[in-house]
Amino acid sequence: MNDIISSDVLLYAVLPYVALTLFLVGSAERVLNHPETLTSRSSQFLESRQHFWAMVPFHYGILLVVAGHFVAIAMPRAILGWNASALRLYILEASGLAFGLLAAGGLALAIVRRASVPLVRATTAAFDWIVLAALLAQLVTGVAVAITYSWGSSWFAIVAAPYLLSLARMRPDIGAIVGLPVLVKSHLLGAFLLVGVFPFSRLVHVLQVPAPYLWRRPQVVRWYRPRPIAAGEKVAAASGRSRG
Repeated sequence: MNDIISSDVLLYAVLPYVALTLFLVGSAERVLNHPETLTSRSSQFLESRQHFWAMVPFHYGILLVVAGHFVAIAMPRAILGWNASALRLYILEASGLAFGLLAAGGLALAIVRRASVPLVRATTAAFDWIVLAALLAQLVTGVAVAITYSWGSSWFAIVAAPYLLSLARMRPDIGAIVGLPVLVKSHLLGAFLLVGVFPFSRLVHVLQVPAPYLWRRPQVVRWYRPRPIAAGEKVAAASGRSRG
């Protein structure tokens, strides 16, 4: 029993602060010392059609999902009041599921694009694949939670929001979290891990302010790499120098 309690404390009372520390310190270091790296290193120039159909749904979906979570954390009573009407509850639940599916589908297409387009695959590092997989797993578990456990917005406001607010007050209360289903706890832990790796990944591009990704014209980024010099060109260059 002591081992179980210790593991719960480690995962839900210690890990969140480790992740937050990495997020704050890593983000500050990158913004202050390496502002030029605050980019997603766009590969749109290498392939644009699949890029559009992947990234537009993903960005709209993920922004709305994250915004919904923050609203539920900041105003849990308002969420419960909204859900007092069955119709409003159905609308909120259906909307959240739809946005989650939109984000997950867009990200899945983005991963397929990176794997199937040789030029794009060449610009993707091993850590990029790890972050993409973790982000997709987070979206999939979120959709699975929404489908498996009904009325998630209500129990999120009752259970998860107070827990997260207790972390903000530096008095973590993990009592209600320990009893949650494994799927829900996996989704929660995935969120902490993503927060921790955020400053070290391409996700850091959202720190750019302002960030008009949703209304600006598509931004094309060109990748420049030194072109290998052919043997014939080397001979011609050497010959030119000798005649000079």
